[in-house]
Amino acid sequence: MSTAIKTYDPTATLTELGLLATSQPEITTRLGKDPRKLAIIDDRALDRECLARSLVAHGLDMSVDLFSSIDSWRKTSGPRHEGILINIGHSDFYNDKFLQDLQNLIKDFPAVHVVILADNRDLRQVLRAFEVGVHGYISSAIGLAVCVSAISLALAGGSFISAETLDDLPQLMAMAEKRERHRAAMFTQREADVIDALTQGKPNKIIAYELTLRESTVKVHIRNIMKKLNARNRTEVIFKISDMYQH
Repeated sequence: MSTAIKTYDPTATLTELGLLATSQPEITTRLGKDPRKLAIIDDRALDRECLARSLVAHGLDMSVDLFSSIDSWRKTSGPRHEGILINIGHSDFYNDKFLQDLQNLIKDFPAVHVVILADNRDLRQVLRAFEVGVHGYISSAIGLAVCVSAISLALAGGSFISAETLDDLPQLMAMAEKRERHRAAMFTQREADVIDALTQGKPNKIIAYELTLRESTVKVHIRNIMKKLNARNRTEVIFKISDMYQH
């Protein structure tokens, strides 16, 4: 089997001889032929090259192509990889641009399985990642051998979550239950339904249709919600609801 590591980042990289390459930024190590392909996306050149070599050294039986961004992968490659490993490091899923790019990637290339590698083990972030459609969420706290197995599982169609991520599950469930009790005490069920629709950016006409209500009734619910939250408009409602549920 062949294992190759190539970088498509436009910045200079070190070649196998240790020299700085600018005209053809590519490093390659060949052990055979016809490899399966994995793309690694990381905006830190040294980190992505070290990660690729470490995964291969610990048994990753795939050819690896390196990219600095999702946009770089789209422009250079397209759907010729079996999977994509995105190393976000200390970053999180509350970066709107990254989240939108990730959602579009998964929507446009559903056959390419995406796996996230991250330092953040917060279960809320993990759940958000799976809501978007990733096939695996790997904590950087695990060993390389486990990481290789997790990638293989995800690319085979399974799902992987690091065990360390589940440590906060009981606390998170308790927090969610407390928030739901607070919400139930503050709003009627219909008001809660309208709030859910507002946070999804839906207009009154759509809310009325989905909840089988008159549009005038929806407006009454929104006024009641605004009064309870001391909010001046629906944008402020969304902001205050979001702030309420993050604490």
